[in-house]
Amino acid sequence: MIDLKVINSVLGQLEEERGIPREKVMEAVSVALATAYKKEYGKRGQIIRADFDLNTGKTDFFQVKIVVDPNDVIMEDDEEEEGETKVRFNPEHHILIEDAKKIKKDVVVDEEIVFPLESKDDFGRIAAQTAKQVIIQKIREAEKVSVFGEFGVKENTIITGTVQRIERGNVHLDMGRASGLIPYEEQIPGERYRQGEKIRALLTKVEENPRGVFLRLSRAHPTFLEKLFELEVPEIVAGTVEIRAIAREAGSRSKIAVFSKDAHIDPVGSMVGQRGVRVSTVMSELGGEKIDIIEWSDDAKLFVADSLSPARVESVEINNETNTATVEVSEDQQSLAIGKGGQNVRLAAKLTGFRIDIKSTKGTTEGENIDETESTEE
Repeated sequence: MIDLKVINSVLGQLEEERGIPREKVMEAVSVALATAYKKEYGKRGQIIRADFDLNTGKTDFFQVKIVVDPNDVIMEDDEEEEGETKVRFNPEHHILIEDAKKIKKDVVVDEEIVFPLESKDDFGRIAAQTAKQVIIQKIREAEKVSVFGEFGVKENTIITGTVQRIERGNVHLDMGRASGLIPYEEQIPGERYRQGEKIRALLTKVEENPRGVFLRLSRAHPTFLEKLFELEVPEIVAGTVEIRAIAREAGSRSKIAVFSKDAHIDPVGSMVGQRGVRVSTVMSELGGEKIDIIEWSDDAKLFVADSLSPARVESVEINNETNTATVEVSEDQQSLAIGKGGQNVRLAAKLTGFRIDIKSTKGTTEGENIDETESTEE
């Protein structure tokens, strides 16, 4: 048996702790009671609704009948013709329009006519269980909508979670009202996570599944790096400094191209911070990942030359037809321009969007292609 009065005392708690609107819970209660009533006392085809009074705990039950035209339905004594699409008249579900007009003069077809039903206080064990299940289901649905709304606006922002477990290389997080996952490929190589540890990650996608709301997270995504700088650099939040492009190999090295809208503000200096404190904070969060910060330029030659920092470039030739940049460096700068395993020129290519060929003053050439699908230019 359901004690209707106790529902009033839990509404505030559900709204406060789970973020479920009071109206949603009331809707769930009404649907549950109508379902229970129909299961115990209803007839086939009946539409039953319940009106639950939150103040008194009293429930009124109603039967709803749909107004129909006799020409639009198959009456009990009529034979159904082959291919006919009319609905068979059910006196528990329908009411003929001529009968409905005796109750309401201006009634029209498809309108609902409501009839009060005898109130029942005891629905029996089975009906009470049915009502309980419907209430739980409706509350879960309402909670899912609430949680989805809470996290949906946080996509592409940094959120914090607690490590629950690690399975097959994937990190499962407790995000409070939802569960999160950092897949193996979205983790920073070399990082180790411990159960109970709090970690920050970029929320890349909010999904719904039968168990609730599920969050997909990343610490390897270039946008994670961008959002970390937003937390440290007020000039980005103010809009005076912009991150125009990012090339990242998570856990190893990244290159960022920045631009200032204010000629009096140094974009690179803003990112680095006094004594390097801002960039050091970001690097610490990323486990010591090296970060090269260069100034964005519309001059392709200058931009390519700067992207190969810390190497010094002698000259740059741009071929826009082949999207190629031929860079000449002194012999002692060639290995620095290329980088260990070709990383420096590879990141420079991703950052600028050019295929970069590096040529020393003695004529040796090294090249790196930019894969357009991996470009992180904003």
